[in-house]
Amino acid sequence: MSVTDGFDPDGVKCVVWDLDGTLWDEIAVESATDDLPTPHPWTLAAIDTLAARGVLSSIASRSAPSVLERLDGVPEVRTRFLAPQVSWQDKSESLRRIAKDLGIAVDALLLVDDSPYERAEVEALLPGVRTLSPEDVPALLAAFESREITPESRERVSRYRTEETRRAEGERFRGSREEFLRWCDMRLTVGAATADEIPRALELAARTHRLNSSGLTPGRLRELASSDGHELYTARMTDRFGEYGIIGAALVDRTRDLRATQDTRRTRGADRTDETAPATWSVPLLALSCRVAGRGAAAAFLFRLMERAREAGAEQFRVTLRPTDANLEMRILLRQAGLRRTDDTATATPTATGATTAATADSAVLGRTLHGDLPGPPAWLHVSDREDAEA
Repeated sequence: MSVTDGFDPDGVKCVVWDLDGTLWDEIAVESATDDLPTPHPWTLAAIDTLAARGVLSSIASRSAPSVLERLDGVPEVRTRFLAPQVSWQDKSESLRRIAKDLGIAVDALLLVDDSPYERAEVEALLPGVRTLSPEDVPALLAAFESREITPESRERVSRYRTEETRRAEGERFRGSREEFLRWCDMRLTVGAATADEIPRALELAARTHRLNSSGLTPGRLRELASSDGHELYTARMTDRFGEYGIIGAALVDRTRDLRATQDTRRTRGADRTDETAPATWSVPLLALSCRVAGRGAAAAFLFRLMERAREAGAEQFRVTLRPTDANLEMRILLRQAGLRRTDDTATATPTATGATTAATADSAVLGRTLHGDLPGPPAWLHVSDREDAEA
């Protein structure tokens, strides 16, 4: 049986590498000089292959912290790793710290370690983390071969490295958190997805968990986005440090209102069935990158969608929510936006395959009226429509 049987590569965002016996053969602290052991060329090649597919790499090594200081002197190796942990603490604790520093779920990590004991310790204390021995790396790479490489994937490692710079600047900044966010000059643009943005939207649907409303699969999202009555929106963000890229995607379902409009026109004897402004915007999927958590981008994207819905003539706004252990942040966001559970089951609309776009047995529809005041974005975040920016 393959070590990757049942393995979902979309669930892994970072591979964490042990040092002694894994990245290199020797034990670094036993070296007679300050020179570090030479890394295996095949390991470095594997790390580069993963990076090209949007998978980060980090280090978790039970060794003296001075080893990491020495590694800083070898930039051609050190720059391959984000948020490395080298100390005498348990590997499970190192993985927790890596996940926190990167802003991703612990379950999005995978550990490669030559020690059966270390792998067992992690599996016992972090049961959602997959562990492999170095001999399993070729099978790991093979499992990633089918993952589509998007422009966002190719830039992911450099963008996380930029995030390290942001974090360091935030720690040095002399002022409040809000003052720092204002100083960052963050700008969010929202618009209809272009053809070249769809792969990234599919990637968000597959890879995001903390800020994902419904867990709609990439295949289902692709099917719905190309069907009549559906529109896919994306959000991009930049700040003074650089581009975040596409950090959000939302699918809007207008089929119910279009059918109602057509039925009304037929009843009146009209000879055409033009689309008119819908009364409801239903959102089967709202997904955002965890990289922007804590910056107000998720709220700003949602609020701008609500404004666009009202500008289009909608009176009601609906979001399909499938609660999970991971998406508490999304549930809190929807509640803060004034969305509450409804008894509306009509948002489940049929498609060409006979399936429905929305509520299932483990999901609910949350909604609110678009009359009156709508919540606005955080004061430090400038929000605009991409159409206006490109005009």
